[in-house]
Amino acid sequence: MILLFGYGDDDALTLTQEAAEQLGVPHLLADQRRIDELSLTVRMVDEGATGELRVGKSSIPLAAIDGVYARPLAPVAGADPGSLDRAHALSEALTGWLDATSARVVSRPSAMASNGSKPYQAQRIAGSGFLVPETLVSSSPDEVRAFWRMHGEVIFKSTSGIRSIVRRLDETAARSLDRLAHLPTQFQALVPGVDVRVHVIADEVCATEIRSRAVDYRYACRDGIETELVPCTLPEPVARRCVTLARDLGLPLAGIDLRRRPDDEYVCFEVNPMPGFSYYQAHTGQPIATHLVRYLAGIGN
Repeated sequence: MILLFGYGDDDALTLTQEAAEQLGVPHLLADQRRIDELSLTVRMVDEGATGELRVGKSSIPLAAIDGVYARPLAPVAGADPGSLDRAHALSEALTGWLDATSARVVSRPSAMASNGSKPYQAQRIAGSGFLVPETLVSSSPDEVRAFWRMHGEVIFKSTSGIRSIVRRLDETAARSLDRLAHLPTQFQALVPGVDVRVHVIADEVCATEIRSRAVDYRYACRDGIETELVPCTLPEPVARRCVTLARDLGLPLAGIDLRRRPDDEYVCFEVNPMPGFSYYQAHTGQPIATHLVRYLAGIGN
């Protein structure tokens, strides 16, 4: 039995549920927005974590769950006034259980914490053997301007794990550098080349080349720029490095952002511990959800 937890209309959960049905893998969807139908009891014993999950009228022993794909979002209130408190309590209990259970978990909260600091994660990435961009995290406009003069072309983004739009530093953006005193920001030398998103699922690798003129292809449509996603094959050493990096970070599922430079060297920007892979699967047909279900269910390839 595998458990899917999150918003019921989340595309990644939907694709995973469809893959489980196609593979004949027993599964259960716990829609966190339907808090009135959910309850979770976790008990810590010498043997580990035990307890029960109630979904609707069914109660499932936690020991019966072999794998969990958790994409929890903000707790949602139900019909009665106390439901939001219950939703928060359930999320806290789930987080504790995900770190304690012996089931396969995608991914454990403790492992995903590495994404909370982009500079820290960059150190882990560099330690894996990947090249990383020249980076400055600063609250000093003078330091940023010196970094800009040194590298010529520079982008900036948040230092936290919260998604932010990557933008190029230009004269218009530079007029706001005084705000850095209130919000230290990450600046990086612009790396020329082609973006490649790599989804690692245990030992499986699904790579997608993104052809776009946008600095941040995820938001290309906002700027009226077209984007094309094409399946690609990584050089074997790069693919192995991706698998090793994800494993070292404790992430059975990871979205790794690379850029292939004109000299065919690969630079790694970051590792997403909860990638919304549906966008890539929809455009390329790569069986990311199928690989995920097979991992969760312990089915060999």
